[in-house]
Amino acid sequence: MSTVASPEQRGRSGDHPQARDRTAGTVFRTDIEGLRAVAVLAVVFFHAGVPGIDGGFAGVDIFFVVSGFLITGLLWRDVASTGRVGLAEFYGARARRLLPAGCVVLVATAIGAALLLPPLQARAVLGDGIASALYVGNYRLALHGTDYLAADTPPSPFQHYWSLGVEEQFYLLWPALIIGVAWLVRRRTRRRRGPNSAPSTTPYLVVLAVVAAVSFAVSLDWTRTLPPWAFFSLPARAWELAAGGLVALSVRHWRRLPPVVAAAAGWAGLALIVFACLRLGEKTPYPGTAALLPVLGTVLVIGAGCAAPRLGVGRGLSLPPMRAVGRVSYSWYLWHWPVLLFAPIVLGRSLDLTDRLGMVMVSAGLAGLTLALVENPVRFAAPLRLSASRSLVLGGAVTAAAVCAALVLLVARPVPVGHGAAAAALTVSAPVELATPASDPRDAAVHDMTAQVQAAVAESAGLQAVPSNLSPPLADAPADKPAVFVNGCVRSWLEVGQDECASGDVTSATTVALVGDSHAAMWAPAFEAAAEQQHWRLETMGKVTCPLLDLPLTSPYLGREYSECEQWRGEILDRLRAERPQLVVLSMSRRYGADFGFSVYGGPWLDSLTRLVTELRATGAAVLVLGPVPDPQSTVPTCLSAHLDDATACSPPRPVAVDDAGVAAEAAATAAGGGRYADLTTLFCTAERCPVVVGNDLVYRDDNHLTLEHAQALSPVIAALADRALAPG
Repeated sequence: MSTVASPEQRGRSGDHPQARDRTAGTVFRTDIEGLRAVAVLAVVFFHAGVPGIDGGFAGVDIFFVVSGFLITGLLWRDVASTGRVGLAEFYGARARRLLPAGCVVLVATAIGAALLLPPLQARAVLGDGIASALYVGNYRLALHGTDYLAADTPPSPFQHYWSLGVEEQFYLLWPALIIGVAWLVRRRTRRRRGPNSAPSTTPYLVVLAVVAAVSFAVSLDWTRTLPPWAFFSLPARAWELAAGGLVALSVRHWRRLPPVVAAAAGWAGLALIVFACLRLGEKTPYPGTAALLPVLGTVLVIGAGCAAPRLGVGRGLSLPPMRAVGRVSYSWYLWHWPVLLFAPIVLGRSLDLTDRLGMVMVSAGLAGLTLALVENPVRFAAPLRLSASRSLVLGGAVTAAAVCAALVLLVARPVPVGHGAAAAALTVSAPVELATPASDPRDAAVHDMTAQVQAAVAESAGLQAVPSNLSPPLADAPADKPAVFVNGCVRSWLEVGQDECASGDVTSATTVALVGDSHAAMWAPAFEAAAEQQHWRLETMGKVTCPLLDLPLTSPYLGREYSECEQWRGEILDRLRAERPQLVVLSMSRRYGADFGFSVYGGPWLDSLTRLVTELRATGAAVLVLGPVPDPQSTVPTCLSAHLDDATACSPPRPVAVDDAGVAAEAAATAAGGGRYADLTTLFCTAERCPVVVGNDLVYRDDNHLTLEHAQALSPVIAALADRALAPG
């Protein structure tokens, strides 16, 4: 899965002025143009899956440092020469440089999404496009990354715009910071040394150092506690931009370096960048301390270039091929990600490495065209260069056009709605006939109600057109969350402890505890209805991606040992021992893979299940372990939105969706501990297929969790299973 912070989202190009580098007092820095080539190649090859470039996402850090260097130098030059910052000219230049190409690619990507993606996914992607056009897409991604139930959605073709958002926010705040410092300095120097005092960089260096220190502290903390916010937000990334600014304000010191020292520093910086690209990876907590490698490396390369040593790394970076790649770096960055995402859809197959490299070259060609037809003509157009107001109007116009284009495409890609015949709701009723004297009435109730559900599943297995009365509607499914996911009963990644979450008859002497991860919580609507009918006190105790099994667990979301899960497990077990509920219901996802540190249905999993059941039985509680729901193998609402006339296209074959051998092994492990196991497969599958629509119920809200409506429809069966487990003997 894509842990919350998935690595394929990393990279972006920075500003690229072709004028005199007035900060250093020298002509245009060709080595920086070559440094951009290093950065964009790292990002593009990383996204293309080139072996060995596991840390290519560090290219974004290179761009941030470069932008901080160039923009801070530009602003300082204005302050030093005129005592002010020409805001209109500054923002006009940024608008000419970044917005036309960015908006052209954004509109092209939006059109591609509307034409190629399933309707439901296309609408979500177009929302990403609007956020990206307004340069707040990074915060949309940060919010998305903290939503556990949205963590496994496919990557957006606009994900790479996140860093443009960071830089645009930097462009808004940085001039204000420089202006504020200049105002304070001007007031102090007039009082002390007169109005014509030569400006000093020291106050600006101090302010930038403070900004860098505070931002780096935020980055370290959020990398551990809020990884998506650490990765996508300006507060956690500002230190990288500030690092470039510190170099720009200390150029005169870098220029004093002896040639040998400067050359050594430059080569060492490049070595740090290469090491980061080769040694970092998806499991590296990022940015955190790991980002120091590319940031310090870039600082050394830029700083060493200020001294321009004859044998320095700048000579290699200034070679014509490197400069050529650097010139197209911005447009190449913009094009490469949507091309890589759309290519498998267009070609109708997954891409191998050769295909991906081919797409990299296609995006490079598009970048060259964009540079020649959009970037340079707009950037160097005399009417725009001579008028800041025209440049600003241009920027506003292309941004508005991009937003409007995405809105028009949203209207043209309406909310997908089933247009098949209305289907009858799934209803399960208690048996009216008394069980035979030789049978247990509780077994008979479970058998009878299971048969009712099986009949509905069999009737729906061949469903073609999605019912017009589908519940919930496809567009509403992603938000179809049980209350326990939002009221604190289900603890998020970093939360421990468990508030009392009681429902049903809260005064009842019969307590049922529903415990586990999100797959326990998705059954809460069924158990809540059962608790009200049976007059139980239901306690729901859940934590995301945290089964109660005693297994060493690594969190891909946090990128480290999941210590919060271990602590929560201990607290819950202590609570169960103290409260001694009559029944403990265990449920957990079976989608844990190697990224979590163990395999489902393996020996450690089964042994841990037996130990846990035995331990819970020792408290005097009955134990019911719920078997897994089938894996639908797709994000069901999205899949159905593309197959409104053939729901079977989204309904996986039973052998693919269910591991029958694993279920049988779990049943044996549960029995060995003295518990009862509920194999739920027959509630969802025929012998051949597991339909994703039963009656008029949409079974899954995403790619693995039940909808609230379907869980409630199955409540009578769940009640019967729990009632049977509660029975003595």
